[in-house]
Amino acid sequence: MQRAMTVVHALGLMLVVFSFAYLMPVAASLLYGDGTLIDFLLAMVWTLAIGFVMWFLTRRYKGELSVRHGYLLVVTMWTMMPAFATLPLLLVIKDLSFTDAYFETMSGLTTTGATVLTGLDNLPPAINIWRHELNWLGGMGIIVLAVAILPLLGIGGRQLFKAETPGPMKDATLTPRITETARNLWLVYLGITIACILSLKVVGMNWLDAICHAFAAMGLGGFSTHDASVGYFNSPAIEFVLIVFMLLAAMNFATHFLVWREKSLKLYLRDAEAVATVTLILASCLGIALFLWWRGAYPSFWTALRHASFNLVSMATDCGFSSVDFNQWPMFAPMWMLFLSCIAASSGSTGGGIKMVRTLILFKQAGREFIKLLHPAAVNPMKIGGSVVPNNIVFAVLGFIFLYFMTVATLTFVLLISGLDFISAFSAIIACINNAGPGLGVVGPASNFGVLSDFQTWICTIAMLVGRLEIFTILILFTPHFWRR
Repeated sequence: MQRAMTVVHALGLMLVVFSFAYLMPVAASLLYGDGTLIDFLLAMVWTLAIGFVMWFLTRRYKGELSVRHGYLLVVTMWTMMPAFATLPLLLVIKDLSFTDAYFETMSGLTTTGATVLTGLDNLPPAINIWRHELNWLGGMGIIVLAVAILPLLGIGGRQLFKAETPGPMKDATLTPRITETARNLWLVYLGITIACILSLKVVGMNWLDAICHAFAAMGLGGFSTHDASVGYFNSPAIEFVLIVFMLLAAMNFATHFLVWREKSLKLYLRDAEAVATVTLILASCLGIALFLWWRGAYPSFWTALRHASFNLVSMATDCGFSSVDFNQWPMFAPMWMLFLSCIAASSGSTGGGIKMVRTLILFKQAGREFIKLLHPAAVNPMKIGGSVVPNNIVFAVLGFIFLYFMTVATLTFVLLISGLDFISAFSAIIACINNAGPGLGVVGPASNFGVLSDFQTWICTIAMLVGRLEIFTILILFTPHFWRR
């Protein structure tokens, strides 16, 4: 009972922290006079009040959380935050159901970027700011932020950090103190975001579009202020800037921090994940451009290279921007882009999917098996980036891959049973579990997820949450061992 109250106490504290996120759309509403000020103030007060009551009534239960309760808190927080985030959407957008509002906010916080809304160009600026702020907060992780700004959290910061941080190398830290590590990651994240905002402003965006698209690019969330996404601007310069920052966001932010601290770009070359991610994506851009040109999708190679590069980088990094309807391309190209969304992003980045480090581990493990067949007695330790990967991490990766594909298959079959066609069902689940944004078919870039039924929308919502928390964090709650003393 005491541990449960400790979780509620921490949850209340997190909601209090989250309530301050409304200050940005409140400021935007005052600046633009869009008539949403009261709605955002009400949402802020409700979130703050409920969080404060939860915290106040359980204040005597403040204490250290176990690893088990750290996982429970992370899952509970990631399901409750989108619910509170729906408040301004429900107050402002008429006839929006809770199902669609929850999908939208879950898509924002999990940095999926899939949307059910139309008429984005005409939404009040504060609503667009709110949607994109959710992208940005969800990118590095709201709980990691809480650990960073509340050094006296006293509720097991390390357990929360490990439960939410993606990738198999969860114990690697930049500093001895977990709060300092989280703070450093957020400072780097903020610094690169500011650089992205200024760059987008220089190449032609107004301040609102620059802030919103920078938030979406750095969070790899893919929300846009326009129904046509980045295609609205029809600007190679804007597309190039976004490509650069999407690639930066798809790399491990710990590497960015080390590069900044050591003042040496050579550290990027020592990051095996970063090298593999950038090499695979850039090679794919060239290959898909040649393919589209060969198939006659575009009259010139340079036009094909422009559109292939932007849309492929966006999908491969799990961002979700689009500049054209790639659903109309020959099927190989969009399917390859969906495949890349599964593996290309680095651990410690804001991207989703399996992560490149797991792909490298699987690739090297396959090589070890070949050597073992030829030389059964050989000792062949696995190394990535010069570091030995322990066998327990290899086994954990194998377990994760199994659960990942089983989850994709199960949820795809559920959508098929509901009446969705295969391409739409499969691509919707891949896009949602990888937090990648648009799929193919009826959920392609020229459409959105608003065409789905409520049941199908909830299935995709579950896929987004499972993908963001990397499957184990969710599924462990459904094991009997988790609830035993």
